[in-house]
Amino acid sequence: MVKQKYLDKAEVLIEALPYIQRFNRKIVVIKYGGSAMLDEALKENVIKDAVLLKLVGFKPIIVHGGGKEISRWITKLGKEPHFVNGLRVTDQETMEIAEMVLARVNKELVTYVQSLGVKAVGVCGKDGGLLTCRKKLSDGQDIGFVGDITHVNPRLVHDLLEKDFLPIIYPVGMDENFDTYNINADDAACAIAEAMQAEKLAFLSDIEGVYRDKDDPQSLISELSVSEARELIRQGNVGGGMIPKLQNCIEAIENGVNRVHILDGRLPHSLLLEIFTNKGIGTAILRDDAQRFNSTAEEKSS
Repeated sequence: MVKQKYLDKAEVLIEALPYIQRFNRKIVVIKYGGSAMLDEALKENVIKDAVLLKLVGFKPIIVHGGGKEISRWITKLGKEPHFVNGLRVTDQETMEIAEMVLARVNKELVTYVQSLGVKAVGVCGKDGGLLTCRKKLSDGQDIGFVGDITHVNPRLVHDLLEKDFLPIIYPVGMDENFDTYNINADDAACAIAEAMQAEKLAFLSDIEGVYRDKDDPQSLISELSVSEARELIRQGNVGGGMIPKLQNCIEAIENGVNRVHILDGRLPHSLLLEIFTNKGIGTAILRDDAQRFNSTAEEKSS
């Protein structure tokens, strides 16, 4: 008799089949950040997930941050990290450190993807004019070289996908005067997903998803329409750090991304569990007129 564990594996593969068929050749933007970037085992899982997506016919794009690593290096060099409204105050020296650290992280990810047999190319927002930005103010306050995206030129990323590469992007861009700016990785992922008309945008971070009650982890919402997301923000039921992420999700949906997922990157293989299983995990943000996906693959992939 075939052992149950093998039957269970077969069931998982069968459950994944309609999603593989549905999203074949579709673009999936993965925003990778948080603690999952610092834990080597979690980092390996995230990269393996992205590689698997690529090998079964998806077109993944990784957009990564590196805030905790940047802060570590700033402290190591004798400076004190400083934030205003969640945004890093970025003077010229801090900008140089951030760019150096992000480039180093980027090439580590490229190396690991290629060690798994998939071709990868690491770029930043300056390459090919991918991300053009202007100075971002925080409540009218100048916080240095922090960029607000004004234009995305996706041609380079399209070319990389066409040549069968997995693009890995870090969020450093330029303004019209060719000055370098650090860009929030969530903002960069959303802007790139919108410009690429991605089927899915997945945020891997340090939270399980969106809670109906920000103080109750048991109130996790598995799916949330744009209108419901706005109402949660209006009612004050969303924690401060989640508000800009939800607003990014809403904007991405309104600008052509089909579905946005907020996932806990600390959970091994959360990306695969969300995309390839009927129930999924985390929170999915969807259009008001989209079908819910709690029960069937057809509903989930609509």
